[in-house]
Parts: sequence; C-alpha cells; structure tokens
Amino acid sequence: MPDPTRMPVVTPDPLATVLDVLELDEVDENTFTGGSLPKPGGRVFGGQVLAQTLLAAARTVDPERLPHSIHGYFLRAGDVTQPITFQVERLRDGRSFSARRTHALQGGVPILSMTTSFQVEQGGVEHADVPPHDVPEPDSVPSAMDLLAAVDHPVAAFWTQASAFDLRHVEGSIYLDPADQVTDRQMVWMRARGPLPQDQVLHRALLAYACDQVMLEPLLRRHGASWATRDLSIASLDHAMWWHRPVSVDEWLLYVQSAPSAQGGRGLGAARVYTRDGSLVATIAQEGMVRLPG
Repeated sequence: MPDPTRMPVVTPDPLATVLDVLELDEVDENTFTGGSLPKPGGRVFGGQVLAQTLLAAARTVDPERLPHSIHGYFLRAGDVTQPITFQVERLRDGRSFSARRTHALQGGVPILSMTTSFQVEQGGVEHADVPPHDVPEPDSVPSAMDLLAAVDHPVAAFWTQASAFDLRHVEGSIYLDPADQVTDRQMVWMRARGPLPQDQVLHRALLAYACDQVMLEPLLRRHGASWATRDLSIASLDHAMWWHRPVSVDEWLLYVQSAPSAQGGRGLGAARVYTRDGSLVATIAQEGMVRLPG
C-alpha cells in the first residue's frame, strides 16, 4: 500500500474529504478523536487541527452559543499517520458566554492548545471597517488550481487536486516565484469548492481551516521570498481569530492581509475577512517562525 505521508491526495471531491476528516468520534462527553488528511511531508496541516479543535469544543456547548473567538498555540508538529485526541475542559458557562480549553493530543502530549469563547446571539453597538475600494472581482483573478495544475510536485498536487478551497491572489501568487513588488500587503479571494450545509459552527471552523494556508504569505512578500525559496523554514506558532458576523465559506470571501512586524526569526500576519458585499466577518492574527537563507 502506498505511504499516504509521501503521496499527494487525489480525490474527485476534496471538500467532502475535508468534511469527513472534521467528523470527530465521541469517546465521552469531553473527549473526541479524529484523523488527518494525508499530506506530503507527513505533518498535520495546522488549519485542520484548528478546525477540529474548535468543533470538539463546540460539541460541549449549548448549540445556541456560537464561537466568537479562539486563541491557540501550536506546540508540536502533528503526525498524519496517528489519530488525534481532543480533550475539552469546561472553563465557564455564564448567562451570555461559555469558555472551553481544548488540547489536541498525540501520544499523550499536546500538539495544539486552544481556548474558545462562545456567545448567545445578542444585540448591541455596531460598526465595522470597510474593505479597500476597486478590488478586482474573483472571476477576473487567476485561480491557484490553474497556476499549479501543470507543476509536477506532491505539494503542488496537495494544494490543487486535494484543496477544498479555491484561492485567487489579487496581486499574483508567490507559490513559485517572489512577488514583482516588495510589499507587506496582499489580498486573496477564497471560497469552498462546493456547497455546504447551513451549519454556522462548521462554516466558522472551515474559515479557521482555510486561513492557515495564507496567513504568513505577507511576510514572504515583504522579504522577497516565495514558497519555493530554497531552505525556507516556516511554521505557525500561534493563532488568534475573532468572528464578528455570520460567515458562509461557500461564498467568495476577501482576505485583506498585512505583516506588521518581523523580528527574532518570527513574524506576524494579520487579516480582515470581508464578504463580497463588503461586510467584515472576521479578523485574524497569526505569528509564525520564518527563517530565510542568509
């Protein structure tokens, strides 16, 4: 049998494959288990374990309470050949908010530790930043699937045939070559590659899944690098995310990204996520280890 950690994932329905991985088995009321997507290199995709950890926490909360924020630390690289156990600690259930701390474990040690806050739907003051003007429509921007389709490499295959999301970089992708312009900004259109059930917790989990693909790219742009830069070493260290409004990941979303700082072998990526009609649905921040040759 082929080693799944060495092989690209080729499936006629990659979105269904991701949804299957996000289906967790219940061990008891606070413990769940799940598997992983086969991935070149054998490491668990960070966005996958973020989404699974969020879904595990949500299984212990009143369904009327939706997740509004997560704060997590990636502690170790996960192994795609081993199951993941999700242990949920019930920190608080108040009148409006619930809080959970969840450890994603392999071999009895955590690979991710994350706190999630949930809230009942409530009214209150409201305002939001607006997206940039004159952003090209997604249909006019090349898809990563088209750009990488001809690249004979398992990583390229994983992010095309196996990708559950269609990614379209407004300023051009940096998969193979550095950007033409050195900048710490980028915009990306993103949408799931098929319709999804109207489950708001699932949509928020899939937003966490998808964003991990692009969060550190503005750092690479700022320093003239690409994903193909020789001897590049990059890894997510932590992840914070806030959902402001309901989100549908099977409709086009615009990620407006920046890289405010890089220092000490670490860099910070930030993103605001807008619907196609300009509604701000989420804000994200992620720090990563970024080491470039020289």
